[in-house]
Amino acid sequence: MTTAFDGIRFSVLDRSRTREGEDGPQALRDTVLLAREAEALGHHRFWVSEHHSVPGVAGSAPTVLAAAVAGATSRIRVGTGGVMLPNHQPMVVAEQFGVLEALFPGRIDMGLGRSVGFTDGIRRALGRDKEDADRFGEQLDELLGWFTGEQSAHPQVHARPAEGLRVPPYVLATGEGAAIAAAAGLPLVIGDLRGRARMLAAIDAYRAAFRPSVWSAEPYVVVAGTVAVAATEEEARRLLMPEAWSLAYSRTQGVFPPLAPPERIEALDMPGKQRDFFESGLRGHVHGTQEQVAEALEHVVKESGAQEVLVTTSTYDRGALLDSYRRLARVAGLTRANVPSGLESPDARPHR
Repeated sequence: MTTAFDGIRFSVLDRSRTREGEDGPQALRDTVLLAREAEALGHHRFWVSEHHSVPGVAGSAPTVLAAAVAGATSRIRVGTGGVMLPNHQPMVVAEQFGVLEALFPGRIDMGLGRSVGFTDGIRRALGRDKEDADRFGEQLDELLGWFTGEQSAHPQVHARPAEGLRVPPYVLATGEGAAIAAAAGLPLVIGDLRGRARMLAAIDAYRAAFRPSVWSAEPYVVVAGTVAVAATEEEARRLLMPEAWSLAYSRTQGVFPPLAPPERIEALDMPGKQRDFFESGLRGHVHGTQEQVAEALEHVVKESGAQEVLVTTSTYDRGALLDSYRRLARVAGLTRANVPSGLESPDARPHR
């Protein structure tokens, strides 16, 4: 049976969001369980992210978490979305991914971003400053050189076991990221479904400037964004509410809180500015029934010419989250979309 998404890969990015009443360790264990669910459904890859000192996000060490995910799964590709290269020394990043590839050969991806800590205090703690983001292209060249053995900054030093291994690198498009990906001949991950015109312009520029490399002979585009699927459009909208509220609260209070249940959010008397941020946070995402999401994603894929869709969904109710991913798998026509895994049952969750 053919579908509108034949030849299109579907993958999952999880940011290990904490929920009210739960702690960071539970969020990390939930990420591992979600990876097993994504594999059971037939997704192509599962990525984790890097955030530092964010109260509502537990994922601070993506290569460590990727190791746990890879160890708990058997087929799905595992990687980072991404390691923020300005926060790290390229040799150390190469060594970490080299170890991952050595332990899980042929399953590891190296997604790389150029963001630094989002406050002065975090940047000081990391030993970095805003200007380090401007060195991303230089750091990327060095990092790739540790794998090929062609880095020139330290000719007598070798990153082991990375040297000689091929861990596919991907560049997350933020700011100049698309241009850097094109110049380096690397696949591009671009997450801007809410700013469609800007995203399409960046993709066009990337393809026009792409230079083939040992890593990729042709441009490869992954479009990333929030997708929520439910039995009704209103139920899907409710899935978006916890993240939208968390973002609105952070914009007005300076604190990024854990995810709250939709019913509590609906009962809040939000100040005008906060309400505006909340409503804005609900707009522009792909959400709805399977039919509505299929139509929206088909439009995104046709417009962008993307080879892959990377989906992230954050919500309070874990059962509803897993249901959303199952419905999405059916939309995508994934071969194992109707195979139940049972991971939503309380007995499947690790004990604290």
